Amino acid sequence: MSQVKDGDTVRVVYTSRLADGSMVASCGKDEPFEFTIGESEVVPGFEQAVIGMIAGETKTVTVPADEAYGPYQKELVIRVKRSQLHMDQEPVVGHMFQVSPKDQPGFPVWVTEISKKSVTLDANHPLAGKDLTFEITLIDILSSSGEEGG
Repeated sequence: MSQVKDGDTVRVVYTSRLADGSMVASCGKDEPFEFTIGESEVVPGFEQAVIGMIAGETKTVTVPADEAYGPYQKELVIRVKRSQLHMDQEPVVGHMFQVSPKDQPGFPVWVTEISKKSVTLDANHPLAGKDLTFEITLIDILSSSGEEGG
């Protein structure tokens, strides 16, 4: 049987959980997830876990934060005056919106705290700094890179 290698397009089902066991994401056999190894479509640790798998194989792997969404960076948390926000609606803790600094591409931020005068925004990914445990089943290899498997 063929093993997954760099450049292969694969179809998987998976469940991801935090260290406390709470579920982060899941996709089942009714809607499997497809991606290509080496195209940075998934976090690096997930991709590395799939390399070498064969169709029908299931594995559980814990991916450290550095190989998932990266470390939590305190410098990506800022407090701004409400008057600096140009929002169509009142900010709500937990909501995400795009910030577009002048002459720069936009990026997502999450509202983490609100006071009468300010709003705290966090540009870290919500899963930054968290280890993730994935249970992955390789459904099949859809297309191969054409290189010899390992």
